Amino acid sequence: MFSFLKPKSNSMNVRKVDDKFAVTGQITPEQVKAISDAGYKSIICARPDNEEHGQPSFADVARAAETLGLQIIHIPVSGMLGEGQIIRFHDAWEKMPKPMLGYCRSGARAGSLYATLSR
Repeated sequence: MFSFLKPKSNSMNVRKVDDKFAVTGQITPEQVKAISDAGYKSIICARPDNEEHGQPSFADVARAAETLGLQIIHIPVSGMLGEGQIIRFHDAWEKMPKPMLGYCRSGARAGSLYATLSR
């Protein structure tokens, strides 16, 4: 169902925001090794589980990440960002190693969390 929404390949469309942060759409556990090989040290998931049929669960992605020594956190965002999500992201940003890759369905919600940082 809705095959036009499914990726055509196993490749990711990583968009670098700066030297410490990049965003991408949904990742799979099988893609985590490529993320590690690309030099990312931590991952933030801004996508709620079960948002779309067939989407990999955060737990499955987290297991793959932790196996490779990557830190990972789940800060699901549905709709507008809330204060709690922003606080959790800022805390994670301070504590987790960089560079960090953020993901959700398209990368937009992960990018919105990053945009809350004052630079």
